[in-house]
Amino acid sequence: MKPIKTLLVTGASGLIGSEVAEYFGRELGFRVHGVDNNQRAVFFGPAGDTRWNQRRLEAGLTGYTHHELDIRDRAGVLDLVRTLRPDVIVHTASQPSHDRAAAIPFDDFDINAVGTLNFLEAARRACPESPFVHMSTNKVYGDTPNRINLVEHETRWDFADPAYAAGIPETLAIDQSTHSLFGVSKLAADVAVQEYGRYFGLPTCCLRGGCLTGPNHAGVELHGFLSYLVKCNLEGREYKIFGYKGKQVRDNIHSLDVARFMAAFVAAPRAGEVYNLGGGKTNSASILEAFALAEKHTGRAQVYRYLDQSRVGDHVCYYSDLGKIRAHYPAWDLSRTLDDTVGEIVAAWRERPLSA
Repeated sequence: MKPIKTLLVTGASGLIGSEVAEYFGRELGFRVHGVDNNQRAVFFGPAGDTRWNQRRLEAGLTGYTHHELDIRDRAGVLDLVRTLRPDVIVHTASQPSHDRAAAIPFDDFDINAVGTLNFLEAARRACPESPFVHMSTNKVYGDTPNRINLVEHETRWDFADPAYAAGIPETLAIDQSTHSLFGVSKLAADVAVQEYGRYFGLPTCCLRGGCLTGPNHAGVELHGFLSYLVKCNLEGREYKIFGYKGKQVRDNIHSLDVARFMAAFVAAPRAGEVYNLGGGKTNSASILEAFALAEKHTGRAQVYRYLDQSRVGDHVCYYSDLGKIRAHYPAWDLSRTLDDTVGEIVAAWRERPLSA
């Protein structure tokens, strides 16, 4: 009988962390240890609280173990990883807000950059053979995507340059651009993960996600675009559009498809890899187009207000070129359409209190 493998996942009560915990636990038979200290409630107030998701995992996932640990606690991280010696580490914990980072720069950098380093070094010391999957962000590219020529359509902006017809590749420049402080801290973590793969030979990868979404997302105004938009629609709450005529574009990927790719990487790991992991052009939408999708599933008109100001370092148009990820892992592909995903988000918000 094969020994049961162990997964250590950080940010376990968040959207991606909880999806990974369930997928590896239920589908792959891993024993799951989750790290989370509900910092999302500190960042975003009661609306960002994820204790409900922690309780859901503890009640519904057999053998799940919760660790109330701050990833800035270096001694605590080193001790936990040394004790568990997990077969896989999935690092999703972060300060996730582009906007919030400017108000809490020390916390943002200590969590995103230093917290990641704590786990990398712990893995190098205790389990260097274990795949290490890091949830990065497309903000590592800064506002470089905005230098690409765009064309304006009725409901969206799109790339005019045919070189980007499939979206943004991993080769896009990451320097000489405005990132936001969030982008800076995540870029530091991203490069560290790559370096632990290249310099020390650890099986690591960075997943540069855009809009990661799904029914277990506790969307708030400063993070969780699609979930928060749906929540506003159901409550009749005003949604604020920041600039670009509401035609700014993002690709959206269901959290299950993120977990599925992580499993594919773990099954055939590489060292120091980088992948743009998103919904691609087929699962992209502008804010105006997302309004229409939400209205289709709720039957309610979206209430919104337009502000003629954009967020610093924000992308006008971004969707991921999935060419590299499909070439390296051809058995993986998207399993959820954007329409499917919006429907699931609507159903989930209707099942739990909107004020949660």
